[in-house]
Amino acid sequence: MNTPALLALRYELESLTIDFWHEVDIKGGGAAAGYYTDDAVFESSVREYRGRAAIEAFYSRRRERGARISLHVVNNFRIEPDSDTRVRCQYILSLFAADGVPVLPSKPAIMLALVEEVVIKQGDGSWRYESRRVRPQFRDDTPTTG
Repeated sequence: MNTPALLALRYELESLTIDFWHEVDIKGGGAAAGYYTDDAVFESSVREYRGRAAIEAFYSRRRERGARISLHVVNNFRIEPDSDTRVRCQYILSLFAADGVPVLPSKPAIMLALVEEVVIKQGDGSWRYESRRVRPQFRDDTPTTG
């Protein structure tokens, strides 16, 4: 049922997701770990990271690798509230990524994935990711940095 409150929550959490991927794609992910709870789990397309410190280390290594362009495109965003403070989110992620600097040759997405997230409302009213799991459904042979 799409009540105004449910639609507002969906918009709020979709905006959080869009802001997160903007942080990764446009700003290099320097503040990406701040979107997670201290004990969060991030399961990328290739490995799992446990805890905010491990997630920060991943994004730090990603930046240290050198020039890389990524665009994470979010579609079909859905939510399933478990309570007023815990919501499961799901969406389709199209990843366009390659090492180098713009402008690179245009190619299809290197991965299409089903992403499952759990977000937890914090005491200050903000939301943080308790978990994010990226489940590839289609991918080519381009390596991801996950």
